[in-house]
Amino acid sequence: MKILMRADTHVSFSVPVEEPKAICTFSQVLAALSVSLGSLVVGFVSAYTSPALVSMTDRNITSFEVTKEAGSWVGGIMPLAGLAGGIAGGPLIEYLGRRNTILATAVPFIVSSLLIACAVNVAMVLCGRFLAGFCVGIASLSLPVYLGETVQPEVRGTLGLLPTAFGNIGILLCFVAGTFMDWSMLAFLGAALPVPFLVLMFLIPETPRWFVSRGREERARKALTWLRGKAADVEPELKGLMRSQADSDRQATQNTMLELLKRNNLKPLSISLGLMFFQQLSGINAVIFYTVQIFKDAGSTIDGNVCTIIVGVVNFLATFIGILLIDRAGRKILLYVSNIAMILTLAVLGAFFYCKAHGPDVSHLGWLPLSCFVIYILGFSLGFGPIPWLMMGEILPAKIRGSAASVATAFNWSCTFVVTKTFADLTVALGAHGAFWLFGSICFVGLFFVIFYVPETQGKTLEDIERKMMGRVRRMSSVANIKPLSFNM
Repeated sequence: MKILMRADTHVSFSVPVEEPKAICTFSQVLAALSVSLGSLVVGFVSAYTSPALVSMTDRNITSFEVTKEAGSWVGGIMPLAGLAGGIAGGPLIEYLGRRNTILATAVPFIVSSLLIACAVNVAMVLCGRFLAGFCVGIASLSLPVYLGETVQPEVRGTLGLLPTAFGNIGILLCFVAGTFMDWSMLAFLGAALPVPFLVLMFLIPETPRWFVSRGREERARKALTWLRGKAADVEPELKGLMRSQADSDRQATQNTMLELLKRNNLKPLSISLGLMFFQQLSGINAVIFYTVQIFKDAGSTIDGNVCTIIVGVVNFLATFIGILLIDRAGRKILLYVSNIAMILTLAVLGAFFYCKAHGPDVSHLGWLPLSCFVIYILGFSLGFGPIPWLMMGEILPAKIRGSAASVATAFNWSCTFVVTKTFADLTVALGAHGAFWLFGSICFVGLFFVIFYVPETQGKTLEDIERKMMGRVRRMSSVANIKPLSFNM
């Protein structure tokens, strides 16, 4: 509440004037939905091989032979392509811009699915999967960066989790459609999904922060006005962006690698890498790999397709809960809950499989592994699934955001490939129980990593986060201390 003193008459009096409250504009929701449709495509193409390989390896359906070895490469080539896409994505979002990079993946996504749908040999399928994986690597990097730079702090968590929710919808859609369609028809459906994504991406602007980094102040002002609404005063936020960019420019070096290795930049980069490491080494891919076996051990007669649909439903529900909580409870609380849920369920799963192999008899506890499995997926999808990607777009400094996000994304895909390819050997060496206990131990270490190293970013502007992460405590002017926009949901 401001009190304005009137002095144009002999009598002074005060008039209460309400401060304008900013609102979460439709434009921000549209921007989040537009890029989230790209995440839906990512989810669909990532899940494609799970239902498709069943019909692809059936010679009654497929005109060419897909051997077991070829089938493993159809499934395994995506993490390698994602690694390449993650490396390429960093320079692309710096030079082309965040929006243009995301937009540039739409047509290759369509082409990749059409290559698979019209395939007459395994080589065409592999080419399609590699192109899709390359686009997935780029998209997984650029989507959180775009949302982190366009959405207001108060709803950055809620809208920032939309891509994860849509990604899970894409996975679920693929699993459900895969029960009715063969691999070719499923690929044609995959080719249709990027079309609305392509159309909507033309409606949204580039991020104001990228315009500022290119010295285009007027374009940045127009983008902010579009995002915040015509009635909003965007000048304080624009000045904050320009000041932050000026700080980065003063401290910048020409060598990108030297810039990444600067002490101030190493801290946020190492936190992002740590979150990616614990996300993948939580064993999520291993547990998903064991889905059908766990359902069998539970005494269930549900077939594999229905099992995967259950996984998709649980995944989506957990992410929806995360969307409701993340801007109220904060990032760290959800990471704590996620970690504890995974530690406990992995410990119990390990104990169950140990008893199954060495005694005593646990056949009467058929409900236990199924329950653990559902709780584990809920825990992962609530915290360690989406939050490392969300925080990557929040904590990385503006000047190195492209190159650092590229390193973090490539590291994530490397860990995915290692865990996926070594799990079979790990179960041979340690047994299923040993593998689950190993992943549980890594989650236990990850809990302390979150407690001591991961900052809380709830409700903070990217400039505030960057100043705290990089230790900038210089005196700010009164204008600098104005919050760009604040509102109550």
